[in-house]
Amino acid sequence: MSSKPRVDRRTFLKSAAAASAAAAFPAVVPSTVLAASGNNAPSNRITLGLIGAGGRGVDVVKDFLRRDTVQVLAVCDVDKAHLKPVVESVNRHYGNSDCAGYDDFREITRRDDIDAVLIATPDHWHVLTALDAVRNGKDAYVEKPLAYSIYEGRVLSDTVAKEGRILQTGSQQRSDAQFRRACELVRNGRIGQLHTINVGIPANNRTCEPAWQPQPVPEGFDYNMWLGPAPWAEYHEQRCHYTFRFILDYSGGQVTNFGAHNLDIAQWALDMDASGPIEISGNGEFPQSGLFTTATKVYFECLYENGVRLTCRTGRFGIYFEGSEGTICVDRKEIRAVPDDILEKPIGEGDVRLYESSDHVGNFLDCMRTREQPICNAEVGHRSSSICNLGNIAMVLGSEQLRWDPEKEEFPGNADANGMVKPSMREPWAL
Repeated sequence: MSSKPRVDRRTFLKSAAAASAAAAFPAVVPSTVLAASGNNAPSNRITLGLIGAGGRGVDVVKDFLRRDTVQVLAVCDVDKAHLKPVVESVNRHYGNSDCAGYDDFREITRRDDIDAVLIATPDHWHVLTALDAVRNGKDAYVEKPLAYSIYEGRVLSDTVAKEGRILQTGSQQRSDAQFRRACELVRNGRIGQLHTINVGIPANNRTCEPAWQPQPVPEGFDYNMWLGPAPWAEYHEQRCHYTFRFILDYSGGQVTNFGAHNLDIAQWALDMDASGPIEISGNGEFPQSGLFTTATKVYFECLYENGVRLTCRTGRFGIYFEGSEGTICVDRKEIRAVPDDILEKPIGEGDVRLYESSDHVGNFLDCMRTREQPICNAEVGHRSSSICNLGNIAMVLGSEQLRWDPEKEEFPGNADANGMVKPSMREPWAL
């Protein structure tokens, strides 16, 4: 009598990545089922590395730490003031000293015993870090916006597909029932013919003095590595950590912060997860002095081929869908409609039903095991971050109208705008 060899978790994950997800793994197995069945033994846990141990990285890694099907084995940050306490906290959580700290992300992305990485770096590092992970056989959970530039997002999405990896963009509103419900109602014509989407994002929540002087780099902070592919600039505390997002060399302000969430939901409702608008115009207000360079007041418009017009502006947070027979408004607190009975009409058999997830991190972990696509995969994340980048390009150029080809991902005949699709990188960094 012959017996089948035991296949451990790591062998399963590696072999699964090489197989066809649809043919070999037809069903999602929730991580809770694996835990209940005893498959959460150390040898069966998904091993994770955290890259970027600032505030957002700490928040998200807590969601991984609470799951006994995951073990965090490594943390990376270029600031020792961030790195050391997070490594110590992880080791206290497990009651051991297995979690190691690094100041170079490649020490994690190239470890053979790491299955996946959580990337919570500043935006200008998202793609370079994720690419190294994916090319070295890792799956990745990448905070939004997925990409600093449109070209970087295209390269990452294509590489994820080529390598057969799983990537989840941290646009967690997709795993919120009320956002999914709003999109299903719109997609099923409950408000009639959709014609307008208004996206509201908050104003900047950080200020910067009009004049500044370079400061000494703090001890234990590898500032040159922090800058990475971005242009060289003198150090100032407001250039780094959370406030990086208000400097165009590293991020896109509230457009790529909160806008990345709400524009992602707009794309979902439009059934545009693999495409985008055909025209963009913008008129933003920008700082005239100080370190910050992203828009302090946002306004841009996108026109889609189906005639729907989307606006994104500084204002009340939320997504507002307007149709020929009603409106739906959704934010993180509630969903509202006019007339009210729109919300009472159930989504029935034969209606459009969207991908359902109630746990964004759990969805990523489940898809690592099944090799099915997660709810906000690389292409979805790329297309949503592209809308953010298109809006910023239009506002920076002060353009009344830019034509955009969503298939070729270029501005036909516009050299200035196309130059912003693929910004240069400081040596030695390259895609």
